[in-house]
Amino acid sequence: MSAVWDQVKDQIRSYLPKNSFSLWIHPISCLEANGTSMVLGCPNRFSRNWVMENYLSLIREKLEASGMGHMAVDFKVQARKREPSPAALPTHPDQLPLPSMPRHRNLWLKSQFTFDRFIVGQSNEFAYSASRSMASGGPCDYQSLLMLANTGLGKTHLSQAIGHTILDKDPESRIFYMTAEDFTNEMIASLKAGRIEAFKKRYRQGCDVLLLEEVHFLGGKEKIQAELGYTLDALANDNKKIIFTSALPPKDVPRMSRELTSRLTAGLVTTIADPDYETRVQILTRKAAACQVTLPQEVIHYLAERLRRDVRQMESALTCLKARADLLGARIDMDLAKEVVAALVSGEQCVTPTAIIDLVCRYYRVAPEMVSSLSRKKVHAYPRNVYAYLCRHYSD
Repeated sequence: MSAVWDQVKDQIRSYLPKNSFSLWIHPISCLEANGTSMVLGCPNRFSRNWVMENYLSLIREKLEASGMGHMAVDFKVQARKREPSPAALPTHPDQLPLPSMPRHRNLWLKSQFTFDRFIVGQSNEFAYSASRSMASGGPCDYQSLLMLANTGLGKTHLSQAIGHTILDKDPESRIFYMTAEDFTNEMIASLKAGRIEAFKKRYRQGCDVLLLEEVHFLGGKEKIQAELGYTLDALANDNKKIIFTSALPPKDVPRMSRELTSRLTAGLVTTIADPDYETRVQILTRKAAACQVTLPQEVIHYLAERLRRDVRQMESALTCLKARADLLGARIDMDLAKEVVAALVSGEQCVTPTAIIDLVCRYYRVAPEMVSSLSRKKVHAYPRNVYAYLCRHYSD
């Protein structure tokens, strides 16, 4: 019967959003079964009660579809297995789903994203301090935190570090970590499946800490924005912690409602700027040591001077240097560093107003002269505002 249950789980996997399946269905195992009944094991009482309330009918439906007919389904809390010693644990992060699953990490929290591995510099010191304060559990003047930064500057690292710290102090904390796109996809799937009330209940009553990444993705998604707004109100009323990240200030996100903008910025808002030279040196030194690459000081300083875009660009350079050294036996020196840097930055082009207006006009299907005109029609004014924003932030 275990094989039958595995088949049923595979059917449910294709029916539910990835997060919901990983959180509720994946941990369930078949304890007992015969021709007329099946006993399923859940990791804890919270999980058992939630599955019985929200997924029992779906499980019965899939059992019948697999040829088992109408079966009685019961749920029990499965006895917890002894935890292996640290030496027996796998080297990769074993991240099991939450909420309310003691001593296990959230499915999406990466083990390397902790506060002690975050390199603090002038560009990110305030965001780092605010994140530590939010995670500490002590007295705090703000209930929500919004971190603004371009990609690759550490906002995800800090967001997940908050989750890790809270879990270290209270493994029972129900932490939901996801992107705004994950939230959107799960809500749409819940609507299609007729389970929107369960979706609302999960987020409004089953969450202690919400870590929501990339909220700029919600621009233009009016129904998703409204539902998230109600969820944020419910969490705020229950004094839950809420952490957002975004590449843009909410007021600058096209078609972001005033109501959601107000909720996103109701707490503390911090920004993470591009790392300065000294911080880039620290990042390169720390990451080179982590991947066991020995870099001469002149190479470190050369990379720090030339690679200014984000942390991922520096990580890419280190990966290239290590690969050349390991696979080709090359010696890491200035010549090799210059070759790697040339490959990384050669494709980067200067962003000009002309290129921006061409992009905006093609996207919104308007003529360049209309964007430059004084027309107040929405079809012309909106692309004009987008063009102005992009020029202000991205052109030289």
